[in-house]
Amino acid sequence: MSEFSLAGHDTIALNDLLKITGLSGSGGAAKIVIAKGMVKVDGQVELRKTCKIRAGQVVEYAREKVTVTL
Repeated sequence: MSEFSLAGHDTIALNDLLKITGLSGSGGAAKIVIAKGMVKVDGQVELRKTCKIRAGQVVEYAREKVTVTL
């Protein structure tokens, strides 16, 4: 499990988080895997590509987990 810091921001879009953390090669690729139901947020499948992720949430994709922190 890895961590991602929001670094002073309140939220980050789910597709941007996947891109920035390297779980997806690009924002476009991230949108595809989200639309296919391959990404979970707090254990639930998330289909909204630009879902706002906040501190304390856990994102799962491809057997990797990212915990979002402040």
